[in-house]
Amino acid sequence: MGKSLHTVKNRVPTPRVSRRVAVAALAAALLAGAATPAVAVADSGAVSKVAAGQDRPQLQKAIQDIVDLGLAGVQLRVHDERGDWAGSAGVRKLGQPAKPPTNGRFWTGSVNKPLTATLVLQLVAEGKVVLDKPVADYLPELGLDQRITVRMMLQHTTGLFNYTGDFDADGKWEPGIPGQGKEWLDNRFHSYQPEELVRLALSKKPRFEPGTDQRYANTNYTLALLLIEKVTGRPYAEEMKRRILRPLGMRNTVVPGDRTQIPGPHAHGYLRYQDAGQWKVVDVSRQNVSLLAGAGALISTTQDLQTFISALMGGKLLPAPLLAEMRKPYGKLGYGLGLWVQDLGPNCGGTVYQHNGSPPAGYGTLMYSSPDGKKTMTVSLTTGDAAADPAALYPKVVERLLKEVFCNRKAAG
Repeated sequence: MGKSLHTVKNRVPTPRVSRRVAVAALAAALLAGAATPAVAVADSGAVSKVAAGQDRPQLQKAIQDIVDLGLAGVQLRVHDERGDWAGSAGVRKLGQPAKPPTNGRFWTGSVNKPLTATLVLQLVAEGKVVLDKPVADYLPELGLDQRITVRMMLQHTTGLFNYTGDFDADGKWEPGIPGQGKEWLDNRFHSYQPEELVRLALSKKPRFEPGTDQRYANTNYTLALLLIEKVTGRPYAEEMKRRILRPLGMRNTVVPGDRTQIPGPHAHGYLRYQDAGQWKVVDVSRQNVSLLAGAGALISTTQDLQTFISALMGGKLLPAPLLAEMRKPYGKLGYGLGLWVQDLGPNCGGTVYQHNGSPPAGYGTLMYSSPDGKKTMTVSLTTGDAAADPAALYPKVVERLLKEVFCNRKAAG
């Protein structure tokens, strides 16, 4: 939850996805050189094509294959040398025949993190924040370790406890705020304040000394939200709108706050869980994601995420030196400042930059780009009532799509 559906460094021609990817996505405590013109899409879920000649049956087959693995629905958007393609497969809602809308909104989960990192780096560009300065200098009221820098916060090397639960030094799980299964379900409309989340994390023993290790934690990006608000004197949602959403025309992207309903056309996501030994399925399209403030609390569309990642990679949001810092892989995770750096190998175009994610349940998001932003893939996934093992399913989904979009050969069916 909130945790990226990431792939740690991979340098073989066929992209592989670790088991941790899937577990993080659905079970663990835990999204253009110029912005691309909007694609006209039909809410019916029919394939949308920008220009004639964009009929790409292999992409439609890929997403249907993915649905057949056990997902409820898929929305896929690809931008490459042939232009834009968008399509969907599966169902918008269980028990109904309509496909997901090709540009429907969805809960993004950790795809939020690159946007938060971009806001922080814009403040660095303006001289309001210094990457290697202690976060405590900006937020003295929290009592943070003075060794924790802004850079460490963005690259997950602070050692701070992940407030949705974390492992201790002995590998034992230490629970935090419930973030999965029935425990989360019963609490899914609860509202959390960002400072409350960070203070909970600070009440726990650090996982390691700052800068000595690397561990993905939602706490780091909720802390980044607090830094943004403190430095700018404005709400995070307002800064997001002012600095990214409005300039790029991302009209369908929302920082939801306590909003529990996805506005406009959207596919429904479901949680399959065990209760008293019985399997149950519940629609979790309505949920309060304030649990992941700054780290995974965003509503968006495949079009808006394509616009964002393409603009970011194309140098439209950050000065070149800071974009280079953002894209520099660090540590055992190969994580930059808000981005995963992944090597797909020479047959698949080499390096891509990505961040994927999931809210607590029901939805998954993929966002990938070539270094120049000219080839992108953005995806929304919804889970249904299938008994498919998420740990086995999600790696297959990611591998299938990466092969189809980024490799120089057709993926095997």
